[in-house]
Amino acid sequence: MAMMETKNKIWTFLKVIVSSVLIAALVLFTAATIRTLSLDVNVGLQLAHWEKSKNISLVIDEPHREELLGNFKEALRIPTVSFSDTETNATALRQFDTFLRKAFPTVFSSSVVHHELVANYSHLFRVQGSQPDLVPYLLLAHIDVVPAKESDGWEAPPFSAEEIDDFIYGRGTIDDKCSVMGILQALEYLLIRGYAPRRGFYIGFGHDEEIRGFHGAKNIVRVMKERGVKLLFVLDEGLAILDGVISGLDGPAALIGVSEKGSANVKLSVTMAPGHSSMPPRESSIGILASAVKRLEENPMPRLFGHGPERETFEHLAHKFGLPLKFIMSNLWLFSPLLGRVLERKPDTNAFVRTTTAVTMFNAGVKVNIIPSLAEACVNLRIHSAQTLQEVLDFIHDTVGDQRVKIELIDGFDPLPVSSSDERSFGFQIIKKTVLDMFPTLTVAPGICVGNTDSRHFKDLTNDIYRFAPVWFKPGDAQRFHGINERISKKNYEELIVFYFNLFQNCDIQKLPESHTSIHEL
Repeated sequence: MAMMETKNKIWTFLKVIVSSVLIAALVLFTAATIRTLSLDVNVGLQLAHWEKSKNISLVIDEPHREELLGNFKEALRIPTVSFSDTETNATALRQFDTFLRKAFPTVFSSSVVHHELVANYSHLFRVQGSQPDLVPYLLLAHIDVVPAKESDGWEAPPFSAEEIDDFIYGRGTIDDKCSVMGILQALEYLLIRGYAPRRGFYIGFGHDEEIRGFHGAKNIVRVMKERGVKLLFVLDEGLAILDGVISGLDGPAALIGVSEKGSANVKLSVTMAPGHSSMPPRESSIGILASAVKRLEENPMPRLFGHGPERETFEHLAHKFGLPLKFIMSNLWLFSPLLGRVLERKPDTNAFVRTTTAVTMFNAGVKVNIIPSLAEACVNLRIHSAQTLQEVLDFIHDTVGDQRVKIELIDGFDPLPVSSSDERSFGFQIIKKTVLDMFPTLTVAPGICVGNTDSRHFKDLTNDIYRFAPVWFKPGDAQRFHGINERISKKNYEELIVFYFNLFQNCDIQKLPESHTSIHEL
């Protein structure tokens, strides 16, 4: 009898446990379903009443189209290449300065525009506003480009600006002379039409962004700091409009970068006594270092998906996916670990999941029959927003776990602060409105830049830095960035000009409208 009672108690206990688990699962499923059906973080200010403004519209006729394309092509033909930290094409940079003054005479002669050269080759423009109480903003771009050789497989010479099927080919078409020329062309058109901004703004063009901006952007920051300038927001290059790039997404999406991953370059080295290859030791400097590198590759940095701005990206895009992805992305509070495991399978999406580790250099040996005394490897790491540089270095030391391997930080910096993207974020909402006014069917979402830009030097001047230009990327286009056959369509370049033309005017409002969400809640 006692045994029967014990069995009954155990059975009752198990039923309670199973029932509790089922109820909990049902509650979670119900909550997740409600969130899936109701989540749309994109509504926001789209339905709000924006401050009325008399914006000038831009209609580009054929003569002006030929002129703006001619100017753009001429800019591309000037080889403003940054070769290394110590080598730039100074002659080309001076030529580019002369060219800008010729291409945009109204900008350089306007009484509301103050222009100066910084560090000999970078440009800083201050455009005076009629209401000095409105905090100014800054648009950034860079003049320099990375090296390119036709022999690498270009369809057209990289500094020819040749047209093929309505695309202009050339180094700098998307990185970043399209922004340099688009910004100045838009301002030129506005000034010709008598535009006088209410909110003042700055335009900065660095000349050495491709070699980390230590002379251009950093000196622009120094000049602005000396003058006590504080900025409402900064807009630089970075992310773009992705069309067909994100698998399963219904329609194109404009991603506005709200942060950048940090970066570190680390050198690993092993030093041993040299010897003859006929009498090799059990372990060589190459073997020891190769084992250390292998451990780093086999033990990636921890999975951090959902702990950085990438979470907001997927929540903003969730409603544009079909089931079951919509259900998963609407409920990252529940499914982040699962989605992280899926994304880490591909290199291009693994970058959103963790700090990436890339062995980029391995050097050892001078002769086939000599065991080298020194073996060196360089590792480049792009640091996730939820990690610090020091945490990454500690992980490397723990993973290598060999005192014979010397680990040195060559250079590095923490991830950039995450800029605001909510309905009170002036810069983000103005950029978003400008995009949606031009492309109403797009989905706009905050994103993370896995590369670095000049904008990181400006973090002491503003709390909000955004990285975006309305360049359309289709599958395969990302590989053109710093690769071969970099190009932009003539239509897309014209869209960039219209974007900046409208952005300047949209920034002239005094404040954002009250959000539709807030009004509804009241």
